[in-house]
Amino acid sequence: MRTGRPTSELVTTDEEIAALRRWARRPKSAQALALRSKIVLACAEGKSNTEVAATLQITKQTVGKWRARFVEKRLDGLVDEPRSGTPRKISDEDVERVLTLTLESTPRDATHWSTRSLAAKSGLSRSTVGRIWRAFALQPHRSETFKLSKDPLFVEKVRDVAGIYLNPPERALVLCVDEKSQIQALDRTQPLLPLRPGQVERRTHDYTRHGTTSLFAALDVKTGKVIGECHRRHRSIEFRKFLDTIDAAVPADLDVHLIMDNYGTHKTEMIRRWLAKRPRFHVHFTPTSASWLNMVERWFAALTEKQIRRGVHRSVQQLEAAITQYLKITNEAPKPFLWTKSADEILASVARYCQRTSESAH
Repeated sequence: MRTGRPTSELVTTDEEIAALRRWARRPKSAQALALRSKIVLACAEGKSNTEVAATLQITKQTVGKWRARFVEKRLDGLVDEPRSGTPRKISDEDVERVLTLTLESTPRDATHWSTRSLAAKSGLSRSTVGRIWRAFALQPHRSETFKLSKDPLFVEKVRDVAGIYLNPPERALVLCVDEKSQIQALDRTQPLLPLRPGQVERRTHDYTRHGTTSLFAALDVKTGKVIGECHRRHRSIEFRKFLDTIDAAVPADLDVHLIMDNYGTHKTEMIRRWLAKRPRFHVHFTPTSASWLNMVERWFAALTEKQIRRGVHRSVQQLEAAITQYLKITNEAPKPFLWTKSADEILASVARYCQRTSESAH
């Protein structure tokens, strides 16, 4: 004896049948929807609730629920309805109050808010304050520095350097040149405590200084290779020696475009005479206080991060050997940095920054 009604009348269109079969074939995702589709398809064949339940190994109540839901709402009835969830406890006024306090005031005893101090002030919990800050990307505990160039030829120099990066001249080599001066050979006063499970590497905060060296480097913008050498002093004499090294390394049939800053050793009479005697060399100066335009600075940052900051060097010779080894490794598999910003984009960004700075001062 059958229990329940046949449901051949439930499926009334070919589109519904196609949709149910497509949903029922899902191997991994939306398994709940796949099961509901199989229930309705089985019912559409005239089977009773009991027969469908036995075939699919589910309860008769489940079959009856989704049969009725399909009759009432058709395909939409098989899809989960959005759930209301826990009622919201934090009002828009609370959020606005936290944002206003964060952005427009400071606590009496500090320069910036913490979750504890703002929670005490606002009457909300620390976790609530933290969630609001994260939602609006606010980090009162962080602070960064900036410096705006005062170079009167800032715009012209930015267009010159950015133009060289984006449209390098033909039959020429573009080199970003600079010095990393006064690199210290440092040794800690106590042996390092090495990395191990559950403990980061640890070192003493004090150190023994064994002297300094200066690295002169020229980054090939196109290939990522670096010409570099160390000198114990940082004068125009050493810079001229480095220019001689560049001159010898670059094929004679190529022009050389040097991008460098306005440091005094780059503009002495000796250097001017050296450049005047070699017309294939063309100099492009970055604006004052705008070393970020010189791509070799990014390579210096990688050198510091990977080799110098956590290195232990008991002599200048050890330090120079480590730098030379890093140069060798760099040139074995060079990877050029990719410049993407045009001069117009850079100048527009600086203009927006100046505008915000000007507005915050009033």
